[in-house]
Amino acid sequence: MKSGTHLLEESFLCDKAFLSKNTRGRVTPVPECPVRTEFQRDRDRIIHCKSFRRLMHKMQVFLAPEGDHYRTRLTHTLEVAQIARTIARALRLNEDLTEAAALGHDLGHTPFGHSGERALNTLLPGGFRHNEQSLRVVDYLEREGVGLNLTYEVRDAILCHTGEHAAETLEGRIIKIADRIAYINHDIDDAARAGILTNSDIPKEISDVLGNDHSQRITSLVSATVMFGTENGIGMTEPYGEAMDKLRDFMFERVYSNEAAKSEEGKVRNMLTFLYEHFSARPETIPPEYLKYAERDGYAQITADFIAGMTDRYALGCFNELFVPKVWQYK
Repeated sequence: MKSGTHLLEESFLCDKAFLSKNTRGRVTPVPECPVRTEFQRDRDRIIHCKSFRRLMHKMQVFLAPEGDHYRTRLTHTLEVAQIARTIARALRLNEDLTEAAALGHDLGHTPFGHSGERALNTLLPGGFRHNEQSLRVVDYLEREGVGLNLTYEVRDAILCHTGEHAAETLEGRIIKIADRIAYINHDIDDAARAGILTNSDIPKEISDVLGNDHSQRITSLVSATVMFGTENGIGMTEPYGEAMDKLRDFMFERVYSNEAAKSEEGKVRNMLTFLYEHFSARPETIPPEYLKYAERDGYAQITADFIAGMTDRYALGCFNELFVPKVWQYK
């Protein structure tokens, strides 16, 4: 007998949508929920996990910015989810699958954004990639080392939200394009707030296509993704796709490589190197949920797991506690 949620999917979603009844399931099977699809359950598991809450204290682009309105990794994640859901609903794809993957796509991101990722990538034998770490978080590290036991399709979308490989579902492929739409545009907003650029600095050939402000650009890019349809996968109609690529190149030149935005990156690298070397030499000080996988994965990996899970302020606190001399007071 089909549940009401399955009937609702079949009546509304297009023939290219991935139906929750067709999921390849979980590593550990669980009884079916009477009111939620499997992808809704994944979304709820992600929202309630500790790694998701820690995203609020991980910066997005600017290291330790002064101000309350700069994006964090959590607000970035919510913006990606909003954009991805809009695209999925307009294309009549599975919005629950899309939302779950969007909310989980950055759970493995390091403290201090991509600066932290680059630091761990040089330290960990074999390298470090945040999409792979996000999968590791949901598979092994969450819930005190038990993992979230998510469905195959959500896990696939999390892993493939960046890099060369495309997700197996159209819903998963939305995450890659929604992530790019979100970060390019909110990083423009943050860069303007930081005084690094203004909307008028964006080349006219880009603004003429995408619009002159945050809302217009996102509307243009989301609309172009919807207009592309689903016959040839997930993409973006021209000239919008080309304009977004040019805007991304502009942002790398003016913001992501900007000396003001990256002035502290060397300090981040040094700090995470000290922490990595310290905990590698003293694995007994690493929390037990990480040590659980030491024999299988090695101490280098679990040290990276521990550091990648830190918030910016926790990493700073650890560094200060371990390496900054205390003021001696005579009593």
